[in-house]
Amino acid sequence: MAHIDYFFATVSPFVYLAGQRLEAIAAKHAATLTYKPVDPTALFARTGGLSLPQRHDSRKAYRLQDLARQSRKFGLPINLQPAFWPVNPAPSAYAIIAAQVAGGGDLGALVHGLARACWAEERDIADDEVIRAVLEQTGFDPKVADRGMLSAAETYAVNLEEAVSRGVFGVPFYVVGEERFWGQDRLEDLDLHLAGAL
Repeated sequence: MAHIDYFFATVSPFVYLAGQRLEAIAAKHAATLTYKPVDPTALFARTGGLSLPQRHDSRKAYRLQDLARQSRKFGLPINLQPAFWPVNPAPSAYAIIAAQVAGGGDLGALVHGLARACWAEERDIADDEVIRAVLEQTGFDPKVADRGMLSAAETYAVNLEEAVSRGVFGVPFYVVGEERFWGQDRLEDLDLHLAGAL
């Protein structure tokens, strides 16, 4: 049975635009899945990437065009200038880590729900009330993040170290053994790989 390690950040618009295609691919191939939230700014700094403000204007312009195209392609509305972005990714990451440990809900829906809250719903995903609401909507105890915060903070740091050691340099990033796939636009390749066709 294949296993997918998913490195991501809820503050990434491309994580939002991935929707829940990863979960559908994993189910199709009976693959197991581990969610590993990381701090994207720290990841970029460790692996030679640049955070958005530091990028050349041509890269910024292309990003906006691509986000708009991908939004239309997958029928996912997006606000290219969210009211609450940039935003601290740690609180939502801690909630996801704690929820994964606790179980009882739909983790893929939680990840997508938090990303959607940021990129389509003008909600602050660093706000405790927003996080609790999305936890509850996706079948989790809304207080799970409060109980697991210290452990989740440790896991969040470990996830970053693991990402760097495994060649991850951006989000979303999907790792199956030694095979790495960067970006929601590589989900089709991940699907083909799991099918043994790529």
